[in-house]
Amino acid sequence: MNSRRSWLVFAVGVFAYMAAVLQRTTLGVAGVSAADRFDTSAALLSSLAVVQLIVYAGLQIPIGLLIDRVGPKLLIVSGSAVMVAGQLVLAFAPSISIAIVGRILVGAGDAAVFISLIRLINSWFSGRTVPLLSQWTGNVGAIGQILSALPFAWILHQNGWTAAFSSAAAVSLVALVLAVILLANRPADVAEPPRAASIREALHGLGQTLRRPGTQLGFWSHYTTQSSGTVFALFWGFPFMVSALGFDESLASFLLVLIVLAGLVAGPVLGILTARFPLRRSNLVLGITALLGLVWAVVLLWPGTPPVWLIVVLVIALGVGGPGSLIGFDFARSFNPIRSLGSANGIVNVGGFTASFVTMFVIGVLLDAQFDAGVSATLYDLDAFRRAFAVQYLIIGFGVVMLVLARRKTRRQLEEDEGISVGPIWVALYRAWKRRGA
Repeated sequence: MNSRRSWLVFAVGVFAYMAAVLQRTTLGVAGVSAADRFDTSAALLSSLAVVQLIVYAGLQIPIGLLIDRVGPKLLIVSGSAVMVAGQLVLAFAPSISIAIVGRILVGAGDAAVFISLIRLINSWFSGRTVPLLSQWTGNVGAIGQILSALPFAWILHQNGWTAAFSSAAAVSLVALVLAVILLANRPADVAEPPRAASIREALHGLGQTLRRPGTQLGFWSHYTTQSSGTVFALFWGFPFMVSALGFDESLASFLLVLIVLAGLVAGPVLGILTARFPLRRSNLVLGITALLGLVWAVVLLWPGTPPVWLIVVLVIALGVGGPGSLIGFDFARSFNPIRSLGSANGIVNVGGFTASFVTMFVIGVLLDAQFDAGVSATLYDLDAFRRAFAVQYLIIGFGVVMLVLARRKTRRQLEEDEGISVGPIWVALYRAWKRRGA
C-alpha cells in the first residue's frame, strides 16, 4: 500500500481516465461542426451526446459487478479499446445514424474506466490518501477536457473532422498499451477480496448495496453536483456561448478550459475538507449545489446579454461542481465493504450522468419547440436558451430533496450502528465558536 508501484499504477490509471474524458468531451467543441456536417435538428444533434450518456449510465452497475468479479485492469484495457473503435467510427461517419453508433461505443468504453480507477485507488492506497486521490483523479483526468478544448479544437478547425477524431482515438490507444503493460489489480502481497460465487449471489449483493443509505446518499450527491457542468461542457455550453452570446470560438474554448482549471484548484481543497470533516460531507455537497443554483439564476435573469465576467463566474462555479461530485464516491467507500465497492461506485456514478442526459435532451427539445412555434427567431436564440436552461431547477431540485432524505436515513443508521450522532451544521458551528471564545 502507498508504495512506489502504487503511484505508478495511479499514474497509468489517471492517464487512461484522462484519455476517456478527452473522448467524452470532443463533441462539446464539435457541436457547431456536427450541425454543419450532419445537417440536422437540435434535438437529434443532442442525441449524439445523450445516447453516449445513456449507455454510460446504463452500464455503470453491470460494470461495477464485473469489477468485483474480474478486477479493474481488464475493464480499463477493454474500455480503452472500445473507445478507440468508437472515435474511429465517428471520424469516418457519413451520416448522423453512423455517428450515433460511434458515440454508443464511446459511451460503453468510457463507462468502464472511471469506476475501475476508483477501485484501483482503494486497492493500492490506504488512509486519508484515498479521498485526496479520488479528488486528484477527477482533476487530473479533467485535463482531457483541456485537450478537447485546445489541441483537438485546433485540429478540427485546421484539418477537419476525420483528422481530429482520429487523433483523439490515438490517445486512448496509447492508454490501452500502457494499461496492458503496467497495471495490476492489487499489490502482490494483498489477498484477493472474496467474490460472489454465482450471478444470483452477485445480484443479491447488489441489492444489499442499493439498500444501504450511504450508497443512496452518494448517488444523489453525484446527481446534484455533476450534471450542470457536464451538460455545459459536454454539449450545450459551446453553442450557447458562440451562437447565443456571440463569443468568439477561441474565447468559448478558453472558458471550457477554465472549468477544468477551476476544478484543479477546488478539488484538492474539497479533498482535504472531505478527509478532515467526514461527518460534514453532505453540507459541502449542498453548499456547492446552492452556489450553482445562485449563479445560474443571475445568468438567466440578467437583462440583455450577460457580460463576459458573469459567464466566467458561471464556469468557475461549474468547475467546482465537478470535484464536488466525487464526494459521492467517498460515501460509497465509507458505507460499503471493499468486496462490493465496484458495484457501489457504479451506482453512485449513475446519478450525475442520469441527470445529465435527461437535462441535455430536454434542453434540445425545448430549443426545437420554441423555434418551431416561432417563439425564438433562431434555433440558438439567447432567450430560448434561457428558458431551456431553466429546466435544471426542476431536475436538480428533485435531486436535492432526495439527497436530504437519504442523508436523514444515513445519519439514523450511523447513530444506530456506531452511536455517532450528527447534529445540524449550525449547531456544530455555534459550539465551535463557543469553544474558540472560551
